[in-house]
Amino acid sequence: MLLEHTFIHIQGIGSKTEQRLWAKGIRSWRDFLDHGEDIFSPARDDFVRGELEDSISHRQDVRYFCDRLPAGETWRLFDAFRSRTVYLDIETSGGHQGFDEITVIGIYDGRCVQTFTDGINLDDFEIAISRYDLVITFNGSAFDLPFIRRRFPGISLPPGHIDLRFLFKKLGYAGGLKKIEKHFGIHRDAGIEGLNGFHAIGLWQNYLLGDPKALDTLIRYNRADTVNLEALMKIGYRKMKARLLEPGGNTPDNEKNNPDRQ
Repeated sequence: MLLEHTFIHIQGIGSKTEQRLWAKGIRSWRDFLDHGEDIFSPARDDFVRGELEDSISHRQDVRYFCDRLPAGETWRLFDAFRSRTVYLDIETSGGHQGFDEITVIGIYDGRCVQTFTDGINLDDFEIAISRYDLVITFNGSAFDLPFIRRRFPGISLPPGHIDLRFLFKKLGYAGGLKKIEKHFGIHRDAGIEGLNGFHAIGLWQNYLLGDPKALDTLIRYNRADTVNLEALMKIGYRKMKARLLEPGGNTPDNEKNNPDRQ
């Protein structure tokens, strides 16, 4: 896993130093700890060894690494915490009747989707989301998570967050979720193909006016938004990992020869 090849969470080690360590054959935490000769200097090596021992002891603690990784590098957490990851997307009322409130929240853990709907079971979301360590959104930093924190004051959201909007922007892909989906050949069912956030607001309004089918369509739309985040996260992670490891021929976990780990 890439996390165990990562050194930039240690104070004083940046991306260039990390690359130099890999080039010397020090490709993992264990490689550094087991190295028999000086790498930097005796004092600095002792400091780094202490940090790496702490890293190993906190290997299951996503918050430990979130607090230490640069903001743009939290994507490295994905593979290490995949089993405790949740994908999240919300819909809102769009300011209908003067209030912009959450109407639907969808979460997906890679196995099943849960939907939480205002007036039905929205309050159950607070307990459901507490089970996860890492949440993945598209533009959630500016939209989904602020809305959730306002609706649920004091909520314990997962300590780790990867916002795919910024991950794909870093990779050179601009635009919204649907545009990026289409670029990578991710399709939606015919009944919801072409729908967007504006349509989602209208579907909620129609539901409030007594159309139960409108809610069914809204939930299907939200489900696609949520589930498709997994495919995009895998693509983004693979591309970022290749960009990090392949240019200099440094492949700590033999990524080129082991595609199943992508």
